[in-house]
Amino acid sequence: MTEIRLGRAYVPEGEGEGYRVYVDRLWPRGLSHETFHYDAWDKEIAPSDSLRHWFHDNPDLHWEDFEEKYRAELKENPAMKDFVASLEDKSVVTLLYSSKNEHENNAIVLANYLISAYEDKFRLCMG
Repeated sequence: MTEIRLGRAYVPEGEGEGYRVYVDRLWPRGLSHETFHYDAWDKEIAPSDSLRHWFHDNPDLHWEDFEEKYRAELKENPAMKDFVASLEDKSVVTLLYSSKNEHENNAIVLANYLISAYEDKFRLCMG
């Protein structure tokens, strides 16, 4: 079973983060390719541009709707099969995001989706 962790792209890599996957569509502002450590960048599983723009227009009002809409995108996303397959042989995976909000971001939705849709393959680690 793969342990899923969450991490902010701007925080230096910590011990035990395992396989680090950046899950945003856009490169994290201000970070260089030389200093930002990640093992994979999967833009295909990030929220669509239209959903991302809609959410950022008013995140305080749109969080629950964003969760629902992004989960629907993930369910229909053909790239999910390859994404899940790329993680199955990893013991620890850290989903990296660039949002300032550590409690309401796409990586959290993705982690929860993986755990609920593939409960025999993934579990969340809070620590």
